[in-house]
Amino acid sequence: MYYLGIDPGAHGGFAILKDHDIEYYSMFEKQAFLNCVYSLSKKQERTICCLEKVHAMPKQGSVSMFNFGVNYGWLKGVLDAFEIAYQEIPPQTWKKEFGLNSKKEKSIEVCKQLFPDANLVPHNHKVAHDGIAEAILMAEYARRKL
Repeated sequence: MYYLGIDPGAHGGFAILKDHDIEYYSMFEKQAFLNCVYSLSKKQERTICCLEKVHAMPKQGSVSMFNFGVNYGWLKGVLDAFEIAYQEIPPQTWKKEFGLNSKKEKSIEVCKQLFPDANLVPHNHKVAHDGIAEAILMAEYARRKL
């Protein structure tokens, strides 16, 4: 079984868990996402996906919210096109599983505890990437709960 976690934010990420293997990318890498979903669709084993359920936030501009909505719709469309079933899980739900709040640093800390070999600093960053950390945790949530 494969478990896919997706943090759809502008600084989000996605991660795939299989047994003890883990793959993860920044959401900026759209071609990697397409390749990943295509590859998962060809596997004989089932994929379970946890997609963070998002909504408009107060004081966000209409242009940024429109762009975010377009990106979210694109993600759902790709998953649908490759027949990857997904469940939209609110952040409060999956974060509760790990004792998290809205602080991104805590997500990074918990991810490092659960997955000490995961390098959360992508090649073009200087610090740990909270979107990747949260995507990994969502994939783990899928493994535990979905």
